[in-house]
Amino acid sequence: MTLLLNPQHLAHNMRTVLVDIGPLVHLSGEGALSGLNLIDEGSLIALEKGIVIEGNQIVEIRNSEELIDEYGSPNHSLDELSKANMGNSAVVSLEGRSVIPGIVDSHSHLIWAGDRSREVRWKLNGMSYSEIASRGGGIVSTVNATRTSSNSELFDLGIERLKIAFKSGTTHIESKSGYGLDLETELRLLEVSKKLSHCVDLPSIDHTWLGAHAIPNGSTHKDYFESLISDQLPGICDQGIARSTDVFCEPGWFTVEESEDILRESRNAGLNLRLHIDEFTDGGGGELAAEMKVDSADHAHYTNDDARVMMNEAGVNTGFLPGTPYSMGEDWPDFNKMIVEDLVWSIASDFNPNNQILSIPFLSSLLVSRCSVDPLATLVCSTRNPAETTPHPSGLQHGRIEVGAIANLNILDSKNWESWCTRPSHSPFKGTMIEGKYISH
Repeated sequence: MTLLLNPQHLAHNMRTVLVDIGPLVHLSGEGALSGLNLIDEGSLIALEKGIVIEGNQIVEIRNSEELIDEYGSPNHSLDELSKANMGNSAVVSLEGRSVIPGIVDSHSHLIWAGDRSREVRWKLNGMSYSEIASRGGGIVSTVNATRTSSNSELFDLGIERLKIAFKSGTTHIESKSGYGLDLETELRLLEVSKKLSHCVDLPSIDHTWLGAHAIPNGSTHKDYFESLISDQLPGICDQGIARSTDVFCEPGWFTVEESEDILRESRNAGLNLRLHIDEFTDGGGGELAAEMKVDSADHAHYTNDDARVMMNEAGVNTGFLPGTPYSMGEDWPDFNKMIVEDLVWSIASDFNPNNQILSIPFLSSLLVSRCSVDPLATLVCSTRNPAETTPHPSGLQHGRIEVGAIANLNILDSKNWESWCTRPSHSPFKGTMIEGKYISH
């Protein structure tokens, strides 16, 4: 069982010097990237570099030979680095392996209970969403299972999912509530999320309230919408765990007008804003995202071109979720069009009961192999760009490898950085360093 401690401020004073690094895909710099900047190897990748880490922070990046002259020849192997009681300093040769930043998963539904795998066959047999719901499936099934699960059961599920994500290189993840659909359970889901964020050697967590996910059984649309603002939002704010509000703005779920009301009340209460938009049709979510200047507007599968430009001009990060159309058997959006038109975008897992994918390298392999997206652009959109919308709880930069940033990075089991997205059936990483501590895979 993973120990419970305060994660991002572990008081270890060890110095780790990584030398003989192959291509270092540092992705350093200010803000999110777009356009041709996503594929600029000259500004995003360095050779023959070494990294000095003290505690949980990167303190120096210099020529590898210079660091060896200053700190001495390598005195530990990577395997030894993952063990305890090494003393206060270690110099480790990576033997030419490439290094990339820790992956940032900026959209997940991490905590829920139940099993809806039987719905796959129902869908293939042509059943509609309402027909599946009438058989006891759909989101109601997940809500019922989640409401009847204890906090301990939900915590154990979350731990196992975080371990899977971490093995695939994720060092930070956004976690939404949304499978409670009443104040009591939504609060419990956020409590579990906070407890998970205190686990050592697992991804740190950004907490989001998604009460506006669906209409629960036994409630009218009008009554539930009103309860979100009058009941849930005040309770969420009193609890103080959620950093952001999210709304499923989609025809048939929450209208543009309802979504705007929830977002405005949430912003007035001090919460950051996120949105689910245009997953099934262009329902006007893009225009609302631009008007409200939300941090991230996700799915965005059918958002029209003008709205994408408006969102970009308003500083909104478009969050594509390629696992969802993959799991639903649908086509992907035109990711390369975002590059051509110089728009900021990210990708994330959208892990949920119908899309149980936590491997960003797998999703990135889909973009590269099936959508012809450059692997460097895909990496930026899995690290540096989503880090802009999901800050690290330490307050340090993440999603990039630079002096002053949190020491979250992945060491590839290859001398080629492109290998990070070419091994979809297993982890491409020799190990992951999270907050200055190396853990072998």
